[in-house]
Amino acid sequence: MQKGWGRAAVQESISKPILLGLITALVVGVIAPLVIPHVTHPSMIYHILLHMAGLTIAIFLSIVSVLAYSRNTTIRMLLMAVGFMSLALVEFFYLLQAGGIVIGQVIIPAVNIELSHIILLIMVSLFGLGVLKVNK
Repeated sequence: MQKGWGRAAVQESISKPILLGLITALVVGVIAPLVIPHVTHPSMIYHILLHMAGLTIAIFLSIVSVLAYSRNTTIRMLLMAVGFMSLALVEFFYLLQAGGIVIGQVIIPAVNIELSHIILLIMVSLFGLGVLKVNK
């Protein structure tokens, strides 16, 4: 029996649309209690739904990029996976902020820099490093 055969069979056993559906159901199920108090505010519910969609897509891209990294272990793939994970973290912070739960609002008070902006800078830097990384 081949060494990597079991892992490849597991990775190919779930399709990407099904994975996206499962992640969507999980995000909606976890975030729904945060959304319920804002149902009567139409503009706020759309704002929260926008961040829920962003979080769902970021988690989906994180999982797909981690699976790609497990098949092709290059620095580019690792940087992309960590970049998508940081995007998911930022979207989670924005979702909590839209829901009225303040987390990491201002991390450097002297210059009024928020934690989410620092994580976004890290994400863009990771994607930039992945693009500029030269294979030898």
